Amino acid sequence: MDKKVVIEFSNFGFQYFSQSEPTLHDINLKIYEGEKILIAGPSGSGKSTLGNCINGLIPFAYKGKITGSLKVAGIETKSASLFKLSTKVGTVLQDSDGQFFGLNVGEDIAFSLENDMVPQEEMKQKVEKIAEIVDMKDHLQNDPHALSGGQKQRVSLAGVMVDDVDILLFDEPLANLDPKTGKTAIELIDQIANENRTIIIIEHRLEDVLHRSVDRIILVDEGRIIIDDTPDVVLASGILAKYGVREPLYMTAAKYAGAVITPQMHPASLDTFDVSSMKDRILSWYEANHIREKQKHLKEMLKIEDICYSYDGVKTVLNHINASVYEGEMLSIVGKNGAGKTTLASIVCGFIKPDEGRIMMDEEDLSKYTISERAEKIGIVMQNPNQMISKTMIFDEVALGLKVRNIPEEEIKKRVYDVLKICGLYEFRNWPVSALSFGQKKRVTIASILVLNPQILILDEPTAGQDYHHYSEIMEFLKTLNENGQTIIMITHDMHLMLEYTDRAIVITDGQKLADEKAFAVLCDTELTEKANLKETSLFALANKAGVSDPLGFVECFIHYDRKERENEG
Repeated sequence: MDKKVVIEFSNFGFQYFSQSEPTLHDINLKIYEGEKILIAGPSGSGKSTLGNCINGLIPFAYKGKITGSLKVAGIETKSASLFKLSTKVGTVLQDSDGQFFGLNVGEDIAFSLENDMVPQEEMKQKVEKIAEIVDMKDHLQNDPHALSGGQKQRVSLAGVMVDDVDILLFDEPLANLDPKTGKTAIELIDQIANENRTIIIIEHRLEDVLHRSVDRIILVDEGRIIIDDTPDVVLASGILAKYGVREPLYMTAAKYAGAVITPQMHPASLDTFDVSSMKDRILSWYEANHIREKQKHLKEMLKIEDICYSYDGVKTVLNHINASVYEGEMLSIVGKNGAGKTTLASIVCGFIKPDEGRIMMDEEDLSKYTISERAEKIGIVMQNPNQMISKTMIFDEVALGLKVRNIPEEEIKKRVYDVLKICGLYEFRNWPVSALSFGQKKRVTIASILVLNPQILILDEPTAGQDYHHYSEIMEFLKTLNENGQTIIMITHDMHLMLEYTDRAIVITDGQKLADEKAFAVLCDTELTEKANLKETSLFALANKAGVSDPLGFVECFIHYDRKERENEG
């Protein structure tokens, strides 16, 4: 029996009234009942616009011109009401804050049940069951806006899971989630899919989504469908990287070893990937390229001594944390959502005072400095550039920190121009910030901190929400800064970033420091990754599957080889 079509685009196009060109062009696409679809593509490709057409936000919230036809569950969307479409399509937005209605987590999860007048006792049972599944049962009385990014995402997921809609749309569901929670989210989505719901996932973290199988991958670029096929065919085509979507790391490693990937090798999952056919190539490549890196001896710059902190005096957020930061290194701080990573950064910057312990820099106790004085030594760039930008023009934004310090105008101009050149923003110096892309805005916030010449630069999730192209652009820029002597600390959930760009990782979970060692070694430690909500790298699993005698050495080998390849390409 043929499956029923639940979503059908026919010669569909859409142009926002605020734009001079259409965002979507001539889309022809059928999605069938019970299918699980991954829509991928670079930033600005039109994939989120495609999702907003399905859930009715276009044309009801975002106005524009529609051409062609789009039917969802048999309803022509351009002539239906948003309410009618919401009974067919449930959505988890990338921006969780925009989805909260309740005063606490429990109320928020129950929101749709209240609208459907579900009896209170039944509602309570459903909410507790769903909250337990997404690991938020202990937070039902908490304000959702006060949660960490990952916890907010779980609440949004729970709010949609209690709904009884047939089509579920997830827009960047892994944004802000630590690797293990992201893995759990994908497992939960898979569990929902098994209830014969139609699932659409919009996400650029391909390897993470493919932790569970999908029926099709639809690659979108510049508002057009580039390829629509099974994951095995799409991955074997080699087309993804060309369009700013990163292929799984195990595939990159296999290609470095000279393997030619075909759909028959089932590359969509490492569990199904035919590694036996390339085993000899992998072993030969490893033997030819593996060199143990010598330990560098760096000067200690910052010392974190016995730091303890609690927001309410009851629950400890940081518990006797000790760590060192060395001159000229690029370091990552990783761990589960709500582990205390950002709190530690706030203490280092002086935004909050520790209950116990101290921060030493060049053998000086930083507690004697004001926040302003400390900012000249340690600068922090927040995850969302919009939270840092306060001026309309780029020059004014970057110059702000110097102006409040009463630096002479001529010196301000010179320093701002110098830092804009370093950040690749000099040609935009007279532009308004609003004209920039998200990645360029991120550079503006980095420039506004760099202009103060801090000895240490802290970045909170520098690549969050970035496609592979923008991720590479930001990270290569930071790598250049680091090679010129800038000490950089990155708080991240991105295991690719941690592997590729940082030599050392400090792992914090539940306020405790669990590890401080080589970044690649952290992601090859099964027990540690489990405790810290990290994810063992697929490179380690590939090495084991290929029978490499030293899997840890294989991962190290890949990191150094990959860095050289990127340098040669750059």
